[in-house]
Amino acid sequence: MAPKMVTGFRRSLSFPNPPSHTASKPRAAIHVRSTSLPCRSHTIIPHLRDEISELHSWSSDARTSAWLCDGLRRLKSVHESLDDLLHLPQTRDSLRGADRLIDKLLEVFLRFVDVHGTFQTLLLRLKEEHSATQIAVRRKDDAGVAARSKNLGKIAKEIGKLSSNFVSVGRSPVPPCDDEAEILEVIGGVAEATVAVSNALFGGISSSAAFRKAPCMGLGFGRKTKNVKVEGGIREFRELDLESLRKKGEEEVKNALKKMHEMEDRILEIEECGERAFRSLINTRVSLLNVLTQ
Repeated sequence: MAPKMVTGFRRSLSFPNPPSHTASKPRAAIHVRSTSLPCRSHTIIPHLRDEISELHSWSSDARTSAWLCDGLRRLKSVHESLDDLLHLPQTRDSLRGADRLIDKLLEVFLRFVDVHGTFQTLLLRLKEEHSATQIAVRRKDDAGVAARSKNLGKIAKEIGKLSSNFVSVGRSPVPPCDDEAEILEVIGGVAEATVAVSNALFGGISSSAAFRKAPCMGLGFGRKTKNVKVEGGIREFRELDLESLRKKGEEEVKNALKKMHEMEDRILEIEECGERAFRSLINTRVSLLNVLTQ
């Protein structure tokens, strides 16, 4: 029996269910933050505290030129984080009533800028004298080396004296207000970290054997200087034996010049890192001034 053929399809229509008229649940109230939030909510503050803590750990490491540059880079990062914090509207609102304390902080940060600017100038002079000393060594000019070494000792001594500018720098007393206290505490921590890195920088260079002047001699001149042990100096800025160059062979002079060239490279690295840190100090001071004036 042949199967029956389907002659057509019946189309059916389906309609969507009518919309429900049940009452919808009320929306949860939206919490609107004010612009005067407590500053502890900012992630910058915990980050800044961590950076400051790391700087305290840094101070116990071996004293090398790389160590100094690392400290200057860390200091630059700390000031950049503080600069970010000072640009926040919440920070400016919180510090609006702390004009006297900000005035004191402005004086401290201005001192940082002045001292590090002076350091950059002295380091440039140190680099130039060191280059001139290399020329005298190449010529086996004992008198010239002695004169240049004496100048190096004077410049290093001036660098060491820069730390005296920070004797009175310390944490300012903070008011009990939460917002002000938290921000001012962090700024005080940055100031302390700046002093610590600066003192390590100035003291490390000024106490290095290569830049210390022995009685009537300089830059490692004389037999008496061979047994002199200097604490706290930078490892690469070691003492050089440049006594009686005219009596030394070409190989000895060549080795001395090689060591001096390596020292010059380290000075250049410190100069570059110091310049970047110096710029960050300027930016922080400007941002702090804007908090007071804007």
